[in-house]
Amino acid sequence: MGSILKAVILIGGPQKGTRFRPLSLELPKPLFPLAGFPMIYHHIEACSKVENLKEILLIGFYQPSESLTHFISSTQQEFKIQIRYLQEYTAMGTAGGIHHFRDQIMSGNPEAFFILNGDVCGDFPLADMYDFHRERSAGIRTTIMGTEATMQESVKYGCLVENPETHEVLHYVEKPGTFVSSKINTGIYLCSPDIIHDLNDVWRRQQEENFNGGFGDILARPSESISLEHNVFSEMASAGKLLVYYTTRFWSQIKSPGSTLYANRHYLQLYHETHPDRLAKNGDGLPSIIDDVFIHPTATVHSTAMLGPNVSIGPNATVGAGVRIKESIVLEHATLQDHCCVLYSIVGWNSVVGPWSRVEGTPCDPNPNKPFAKIQSVPLFNMAGKLNPSITILGCNVQVPGEVIILNSVVLPHKDLAGSFKNQIIL
Repeated sequence: MGSILKAVILIGGPQKGTRFRPLSLELPKPLFPLAGFPMIYHHIEACSKVENLKEILLIGFYQPSESLTHFISSTQQEFKIQIRYLQEYTAMGTAGGIHHFRDQIMSGNPEAFFILNGDVCGDFPLADMYDFHRERSAGIRTTIMGTEATMQESVKYGCLVENPETHEVLHYVEKPGTFVSSKINTGIYLCSPDIIHDLNDVWRRQQEENFNGGFGDILARPSESISLEHNVFSEMASAGKLLVYYTTRFWSQIKSPGSTLYANRHYLQLYHETHPDRLAKNGDGLPSIIDDVFIHPTATVHSTAMLGPNVSIGPNATVGAGVRIKESIVLEHATLQDHCCVLYSIVGWNSVVGPWSRVEGTPCDPNPNKPFAKIQSVPLFNMAGKLNPSITILGCNVQVPGEVIILNSVVLPHKDLAGSFKNQIIL
């Protein structure tokens, strides 16, 4: 048996993910289902494929809840791997929680540990990344998983400049004001235990600055809040302690509800390689399936419905006769009544779409004509103060009557709609 590995998944907390509302009002954002499974389930599944990875730690500042506890216990049993939730007392940044819980992370003397941001999705080649890191680990503290972006989009991410021969990161800057490099940080890291020393140095320096700066600084920023991207990586790059491992596989951030449909599509595509049994098939007495569709075993879908491409139907959902669904996510206990049409939308928990109604949004996909283009997190409102076209979202327990159109709108939970709406937020 070789040296053990661990993984840390940063899941944030309720003050984070505000752009994800109203979906995060009912369920912690990391548990929102993509291709039928919670967002961080896909992270855990990727970690489970790494040999000798013995423990996964979820770090965030959500209050323990029934949904989180159930997710941890069920996932732990499925993958036969220890999973624990470590709750921060406040938001500590991407490195503050690592520093705060360093004893739990380092218990058992792991050879290295992964850090995965919970709000990214992708086909994570963690085993290949570990092999890359181990071959070059002398004096190296951290390996960043990197990918390519367009010149215009790269400034919205952490940018890095590398030595192409050694893959050493020479320069790192988070969200630069001007173009630095098209190589960007994906939010996936593999760290040697020695990184704890670097975090200790940053923490001590911040304590001294807070002490010397008076009470104002202490109130302005939690004293234990440390950011890997802002406080640590640039110094490590200067000291020659940072490597980059490049991947050309699918990767995207999940910042807004619109990005969930993009992530859902790609996870469904990955099922062809990893879990073909999860994809719905065509057959006698079954609904018509176009390309990639996930239907939960407990869902009820009428044989005359047509689903796809890129549709996920959640547990105990009901899809009536003649229903058409495309590029959408239908959540648990939702009901789509006969002959309604749902396009580029998310139908919330326990919501009902009436017969012959149309719920439609506008896709916000990356430009397919630009290589390496990433999905953009478009602001809710444009410069004129009007709602930007985006996907339509029905919060939980929304009632859409029959024979109406809901277009490019966001409906907050527990609303009974009386008619059609276009380009509105319905409070």
